[in-house]
Amino acid sequence: MKLLVGALAGLLMVHGELLSQAPIVRRPPPQAGAQAPQSNEDQVPTIKVETRLVNVALNVVDAKGSPVGGLGRDDFEILEDGKPQKIAVFEKESSTPLSIVLAIDASESVMTSERLEKEAAKHFVNALLREQDELDLMEFSEVVREVVPFTNQKKRIESGLSEIHTGAATALYDAIYLASQKLDGTSLANGRRRVVVLITDGGDTVKGARYTQALEQAQRAGAMVYSIIIVPIYADAGRNTGGEHALIQLANDTGGKYYYVVDPKDLEPAFAHVSDDLRTQYLLGYYAPNRGADTSFRSIKVRMLDTELQGKYQLQYRKGYYADAH
Repeated sequence: MKLLVGALAGLLMVHGELLSQAPIVRRPPPQAGAQAPQSNEDQVPTIKVETRLVNVALNVVDAKGSPVGGLGRDDFEILEDGKPQKIAVFEKESSTPLSIVLAIDASESVMTSERLEKEAAKHFVNALLREQDELDLMEFSEVVREVVPFTNQKKRIESGLSEIHTGAATALYDAIYLASQKLDGTSLANGRRRVVVLITDGGDTVKGARYTQALEQAQRAGAMVYSIIIVPIYADAGRNTGGEHALIQLANDTGGKYYYVVDPKDLEPAFAHVSDDLRTQYLLGYYAPNRGADTSFRSIKVRMLDTELQGKYQLQYRKGYYADAH
């Protein structure tokens, strides 16, 4: 009997390991008007509160790109679809929890200095991750694979970084889509911020999700996309400039940022920039206007109330959200 129990436990462990290494499959976003099946318990009348708190992580930088601190609630104005909203939540240097998906392009065009890239990622994780944070590690080449599910155990992530192997293709937009979908399942309690950090050259060579699908999924999850763009050579002929521009636009639309890396040794400072950016964010929140059943994309605009400061500082934040998203 003991032998049977031991064999069964071993089989379950092996099966679980194989499942954790399987490629992730995309799920389409919910269709407008679709409803989940209801049980008898669900049919009991309930009172629904339609008010929704919309949190907006905000970076303010000066002309040199340095973070600007010391600003207060009264320095900002926030608008939804052009209409001013009352700022209900305001935090300086937000210490709210982070859910991060670190997605590493494992194609041969990127993994040229594998040891340096993995070491830079390890240092990033050790510098940024706090007890209240969680990180999910993914790799993408021909397919997207979750290497380590969400955890705040740095040793598990370091071990996962050692398991990344190179591939021949690049499923970039699938990676963004799936990373955002994974973040969509995380809790938003305590103002938790959702972040995707990509290491890639911007090329997408796999027929899967398209840019528009990846962007929508990121916006539905409220995920900020940070791209560390590996540039193989300076000449445009050897670069995927279209892919680079797509990543830049993605960062602008989701409130993230992008950084170029030419020499692998520059990965370390690029990760440091991402870490500093997340540590120096302001957090603004407002209660969205109630418009009943609504599936539209609502635009967000944040600006300085002082007109002189409007031209002096640059504000980076997500440009909107889907009304029916989580």
